Amino acid sequence: MSDSPGKLKLGALVALVVGSMIGGGIFSLPQNMAASAGVGAVLIGWAITAVGMLTLAFVFQTLANRKPDLDGGVYAYAKAGFGDYMGFSSAWGYWISAWLGNVGYFVLLFSTLGYFFPIFGEGNTPAAVIGASILLWAVHFLVLRGIKEAAFINLVTTVAKVVPLALFALICLFAFKLDVFTADIWAVGTPELGSVMNQVRNMMLVTVWVFIGIEGASIFSSRAEKRSDVGKATVIGFVTVLLFLVLVNVLSLGVMTQPELAKLQNPSMAAVLEHVVGHWGAVLISVGLIISLLGALLSWVLLCAEIMFAAAKDHTMPEFLRRENANHVPANALWLTNAMVQIFLVITLFSNSTYLSLIYLATSMILVPYLWSAAYAFLLAWRSETYEQALAERKKDLIIGGIALIYAIWLLYAGGVKYLLLSALLYAPGAILFAKAKREVGQPIFTSVEKLIFAAVVAGALVAAYGLYDGFLTL
Repeated sequence: MSDSPGKLKLGALVALVVGSMIGGGIFSLPQNMAASAGVGAVLIGWAITAVGMLTLAFVFQTLANRKPDLDGGVYAYAKAGFGDYMGFSSAWGYWISAWLGNVGYFVLLFSTLGYFFPIFGEGNTPAAVIGASILLWAVHFLVLRGIKEAAFINLVTTVAKVVPLALFALICLFAFKLDVFTADIWAVGTPELGSVMNQVRNMMLVTVWVFIGIEGASIFSSRAEKRSDVGKATVIGFVTVLLFLVLVNVLSLGVMTQPELAKLQNPSMAAVLEHVVGHWGAVLISVGLIISLLGALLSWVLLCAEIMFAAAKDHTMPEFLRRENANHVPANALWLTNAMVQIFLVITLFSNSTYLSLIYLATSMILVPYLWSAAYAFLLAWRSETYEQALAERKKDLIIGGIALIYAIWLLYAGGVKYLLLSALLYAPGAILFAKAKREVGQPIFTSVEKLIFAAVVAGALVAAYGLYDGFLTL
């Protein structure tokens, strides 16, 4: 089994986790954070995020080891613990989150290229959309050639994107000024940010966005060479990325003040480095971001197709999404995913507030799958399922699962009602595919409890649709 064809080693799995987590978010982090919170709230927010996300990383590690039969990660846990419709909704929500994130990446990529070529503007001009569409289908045909080959290219781009981040951290460490950092710790001078609690809440969705991808290894669990590598890759990837994120965010606050950072254009890391070393700093970060986004796009195109394929394999999704090509790539799932990305790229031409609203929407779509994964890990420990000979471990996992569950519920609260309603609007149409999958195996569509849940989703979707029409909700 040492070198099974198409199987992914630990290094490739770690690169998938790091590669899918470090996309465009980190390069916009200094401005995104400063726009929501002052230094004190940023430090509190990172402390909560580090604990919450670490427990989620442990949840994915524990579930990978305790339930080795559940391939496909996130959605499989929801299905095993809470039934078919919850499993389907997790797969559907995760998939939408992933391709919405890709649309956001394309916008940011061409916005960065706009730094060198003004024709691309903010990433949503006609030239940018044409460029993004050409790139989208180039990535599509690259992935069709094989998962292992694409994973190798991802490994190379992951190494290439970490270099400018490490350089940024090193240079800013020497430029860091304590008096700038401590000038207005609680943002008293910027009352529009609100109370410290409010600031912490507002920065939370940004922190979740930069951590999405933490579950990357668990989604590829069926393609891992060694099952135990899935959990290891998740934790190694998480710690690496957390270190970079906190360094980039905290060091920036010691180079420029919070109000200065809040006014920067994204990618704001480029402007921070330009402030320290001059023009070449901005060029270095822009090039790093372009490489980073290309790598992240590749990771996420792989993840999108894999989640649909894994869900179709156990009849959670319809049969047609199971078809693989000669290179063992889930071709139909890939076509469906990239068709959706293409449609939304065209929509960005007519919608102004695309990048950040896409990111917030993508983040709120993924909160439900995270919530069910944490709840399932908690449930296993609570019932002592798989813990017959490991009582000490059960206690530890019960605490970790409990913290992860509280964190996931807190995130839904931090996201706010607007994004819950907009998520319902995207969740509701999925029932068509769910019904098709159920018919194919000759089962009734909903259980009585699932009927109630679906009714609540439809009610939320109707409120959201009316809200968009009436104008009290905006994208």
